[in-house]
Amino acid sequence: MLFFKYVMLAGAIVLFTSAVLIICYDLYLLAVYRKRLALSPDQPLPIPRPIRWRQASRIAGLAMVPLLVGLSIVVIPSGSAAVRVSQLSGTRAGTLYPGLHFITPLIDSIATYDVRERSYATGTEPSRKDKEDSSRKADALTVQTREGLPLGLAITVRYRLDARRLDHIHESLPEEIDSEIVRPTVANAFRELSPNYTVRDIFAARREEIRQRAAGVITTKLGADGIQVKEVMLRDIQLPPEYAKGLEAYLLKEQENDQLVIQTEIQAKQVRIAELEAEAQKVQAVRQAEGEAQVKVLEAKGESDAMQYTLPLKEKQIEQTKLEAEARKQSTIKNAEAAAEAKVIDSRAELQRRNLLTDAEANRIRVTAVADAERMRGEAAVLKQSPLLINKIIAERLSDKIQIMMVPTDGKYFFASDVLKGAVQQPMNMAAAEDSDDPPPSPTGQHQ
Repeated sequence: MLFFKYVMLAGAIVLFTSAVLIICYDLYLLAVYRKRLALSPDQPLPIPRPIRWRQASRIAGLAMVPLLVGLSIVVIPSGSAAVRVSQLSGTRAGTLYPGLHFITPLIDSIATYDVRERSYATGTEPSRKDKEDSSRKADALTVQTREGLPLGLAITVRYRLDARRLDHIHESLPEEIDSEIVRPTVANAFRELSPNYTVRDIFAARREEIRQRAAGVITTKLGADGIQVKEVMLRDIQLPPEYAKGLEAYLLKEQENDQLVIQTEIQAKQVRIAELEAEAQKVQAVRQAEGEAQVKVLEAKGESDAMQYTLPLKEKQIEQTKLEAEARKQSTIKNAEAAAEAKVIDSRAELQRRNLLTDAEANRIRVTAVADAERMRGEAAVLKQSPLLINKIIAERLSDKIQIMMVPTDGKYFFASDVLKGAVQQPMNMAAAEDSDDPPPSPTGQHQ
């Protein structure tokens, strides 16, 4: 809508400018005609057209339409609010909130206010800039206490304008609300309350109470004028230098006194603790002695009760021991008898085994003698048939390195008989030659 408003205003300006240019152009032509006419009055000149007042007025009247439309459009920005001020009836009731609004052009005007939260702060002492600017000396707030001592207060007030009562604010309050309304109200509230309290109350003991009362007074007074107070903060308090030194010494003494009181209480509690510990030890010792006595009584009673059951138990144990001894005696006797029987049985078995071994050995000797006799009869028969076997047996018994071969004596049907005969005859011939010192005969039986 702002664009539309600016377009309307621009169109109105263009139309007004066109109307003015038309009139100016006609006036220029008229001035040129008069100048030429004065220079050559006898020379005929064309008569210029008359000034177009009607056409210019129409254009100007047409320009009033977009001008009035543009002036009737009002846009309130965010964080602000406005009231309508009429040239006929003054401030009109109602608030214009952020957004688009329409007003009566050329009659109503807009007064815009910032309705966002603001803050007003005072200091304990005026700064150098505040001292140079006389209009800001009130920023340093100083109050008087009951003792007549000056105190510097650092206060911060957060507030905002009530948008619903902007018509009252615009009509009744001055334009400089911060300096002419908020500042004196805050200073007056604290200056009225401070004389009712001492320096110590304001500084420490009742500080929050004073802040709450002052906040209530400020909220009530400013609320009546359409100003909403959000919070009143008492940031700092500046004491007079002399009082600050005395208060510091007093606080040190009071702190020492508090420390002594605390130490006294601690010592008293320690004494009480020692008494309670002694009493507890005494009670514990008595109870321990009573417990030991009761334990001894219970032990004696337990032993007495146990003896009633111990004697029968001992008797049963003695009987059981006798029975066990008798059982061991019977067991020993039976074991001895069993061992004797076992030894008798073992001796019988050993005798039978030896008899069996003797019979077996005798039988083996008989069988061996029969076999040897049978073998000797066989060997005698063989030797009887072949006496040469005696030589073979003797040769075998002489050395195990002699190899003996049995061949038939007639040499029939044996391929190596001639070779063997030659091999046997040659050594015999060589032995004979050695004895006779003659050369050995050839294999054919002739001498070489």
